[in-house]
Amino acid sequence: MSSIEELKIHGLAAAANYSICSMAPGNFTHGLMGVNLQMDDTTTYVLWLSILAICLIVVAVRLVQGGVSQLRHIFNLNTDTIQQAYWARNGTHVWPWLKRRLIYAPLGNKRHNRNFQVARLNMGTLPSRLHTSLLTLYIISNIIYCSFLDYKSCNKTAVLAELRGRTGHLAFVNMMPLIVFAGRNNALIPLLRVSFDTFNIFHRWIGRLVAVEAIAHTFAWMAAKHVADEMSHNKHGMMLAFHDNMFLSWGLASLLAMIFILIQASSAIRHLAYETFLHLHQALAFIAFLGAAIHGHTGGLPLTNYVYVTIALWFLERAIRWFRIIYHNFGFSSSTQVTVEALPEACRVTFHLKRPWQARPGCHVYAHFPTLTWSLTSHPFSIAWYDIQAQPSREDEKLPTTIADLRSPLPSRATNSITLIMSKKSGMTAKLHARASATASGVIKIKGYIEGPYGGLESMHSYGTVILFAGGVGITHQMPHVRDLLQSYNDGTSAVRKIILVWSVRSQDAFDWIHPWMSEILQMPNRRQVLKVLLFVTKPKHAGDVVSRSTQVKMFGGRCKPEKIVEEEFEKRVGAMAVTVCGPGAFADEVRGAVRERVEEGVVDFVEESFSW
Repeated sequence: MSSIEELKIHGLAAAANYSICSMAPGNFTHGLMGVNLQMDDTTTYVLWLSILAICLIVVAVRLVQGGVSQLRHIFNLNTDTIQQAYWARNGTHVWPWLKRRLIYAPLGNKRHNRNFQVARLNMGTLPSRLHTSLLTLYIISNIIYCSFLDYKSCNKTAVLAELRGRTGHLAFVNMMPLIVFAGRNNALIPLLRVSFDTFNIFHRWIGRLVAVEAIAHTFAWMAAKHVADEMSHNKHGMMLAFHDNMFLSWGLASLLAMIFILIQASSAIRHLAYETFLHLHQALAFIAFLGAAIHGHTGGLPLTNYVYVTIALWFLERAIRWFRIIYHNFGFSSSTQVTVEALPEACRVTFHLKRPWQARPGCHVYAHFPTLTWSLTSHPFSIAWYDIQAQPSREDEKLPTTIADLRSPLPSRATNSITLIMSKKSGMTAKLHARASATASGVIKIKGYIEGPYGGLESMHSYGTVILFAGGVGITHQMPHVRDLLQSYNDGTSAVRKIILVWSVRSQDAFDWIHPWMSEILQMPNRRQVLKVLLFVTKPKHAGDVVSRSTQVKMFGGRCKPEKIVEEEFEKRVGAMAVTVCGPGAFADEVRGAVRERVEEGVVDFVEESFSW
C-alpha cells in the first residue's frame, strides 16, 4: 500500500470519527447509527461456533462410549462371570476422575435433584457441576460479547448505541437455542443422547439470559434517549416516543412479556399451579416472539430472520406433537380407548392404541383426557408396561360365517396396550382417581390419548451387573427394564448376569400397583439365577407384615440405604456395572453419591431419570 493510500484511509477514519463526535445524541436513539454490525456478526459466529464445538465434543464422547459399549456387549454374550472381569476394571484414570468430579457431581457435596423448600414453597433444584460449568461459560461469553465496545469514542451516546445494538443482537440470536432446547422433539436429544430434562435446564437459563439482554437493550436506549432529551430540553420525549410508533410499541410489548415470563417461570410459581403456569407461559412467549418479529421488521433490523426462524421452529415442534397424537391415537372410525383402574393412592391407566407401536424400556409419554380437562396436560408418565398383541398367522385367518364373526375385530386391527401408573396428587390425577373410585368395580372406560414415546435413550444390555433403584411411583420406569434384561438373558442377547431391583415405598399398598407385572416377571425362566428384588417399606402399617418371600425377593422395614447396597453389589459385581434411579430427588441424590464413591474403583455408569421441570 502506498503512502498516499494510507493517508486517504487515515483521513477517512478521522473524518468519520469527527462526524460521530459532532453528531447530536438524538442521532443515536434510533436506527443503526452507532451500532457496530461487523462486531455483532463476529460475536454471532463465535457464539454459534462455541455451541457447535460443545455438540461435537458430546458427539465424540458418545461415539467412544457407544463403541466401547458395543464391544463389551459382543464379547460378553457367551462369557461366564469370571471372563467378564476384564470389563469390570477401569482402563484409564482420566474418565473415572471426570465422572466423579464433574459429570456425575452435584454442584456442592450431595444435593442436586432434591428440591429447596421455603415456607413449603418449591424453590427448585440445583444444576449439576457439569451443567453449571457449561451455563457459566455460556453466560460469561455473552457478557464478554456485550463488553466489546468502543469505549474510546468521543461521543458517549455512540457507546450506548453500540451496547443497545449488541444486546438486542444477542437476544435475537439466543432465541433460537432457547426454543430448540424447549422442544420435546428436539433432534439433539437422540443425536447427543442427552435427556430432555437436561435441555430444559438450559432452556430456563438461556431464557433468563434473553430477558436480561432485552432489559439491557432497553436501558441502553433509555439512557441515550435521556441524554438527547436533556440536551433538547424535551421533558416528555421518552413518553412521546412510543406514541404512534409501532417499532417501539411492539418492542416494549415483547420486553414486558419477557419480564412477566422471568417472574412467573420461577420454581415457586411454576410448581404451585403447573398447568396454569404452562398455558400462561406459552401465551407470553408467543407475545414476546411476535413483538420481537414486528420490532425487527419495522425497524429493518439485520437479524429479524432469526426471529422468523425461531417462530417457525416453535410451530414445527408443536405440529410434530400433534402428528404423534393423531397417528397413534386415531383411526378411520375410532380412537384410543382408556381403561382406568383405581388403586390405593394411584390409578392403573391402560391405553389401547389404534396403531401398532413398539415401545422401548425407559420411555415416557404425555397423557391427555379431553373429558377431564379442556387443555393439553404436560405431565410426563413413565410407561410401566407395554403389551403388543401378536398378529395371527394366515392359518388362523378365516372368512366370517356368523353374525358374531362379523362383529369381531379383524386380525389386522390388533392394537398395542400401554399402561401407566398415575399417583394421585392434585388436578387431573385426582379427578381421574375420584371418578374411578366412585364406581362399584373401581374401573372406568373413558376417551383419552397419549403423546410420545419420548426417552428410552439408554440400553443396559452391555453391562454384566445392573442395579435399578426406584422410589415410589418411579418403579414404573424400572419395570420394563427388568423384563427386557431378563428376557435378553434368556435369549442370549445381552451381557447381563445380575439384575438387582431396589424399590422403596411408604406402605405395602403400593405393591398393588405392579402386582400383575411382578407376578409375570417372577414366573419368567431363569429368574432365580439372575434377578434379586429388594423391597423397602419406610412406614409399614404393621411390623409383622414386612416378611421376605424368599432369598431372591426380600422385604425390609425402614429406609433404603443406597450406599450400602451399591457397596455390597460392587464387591460381588459381574463385569461392568450400571446403576439407574428414578424417584424423589433426595433419594436419587443418595444413589448418585453412592455411585460417585465407586466410579474410580471400577467401571460403574450412572443413569438418572428425572422430570425436574
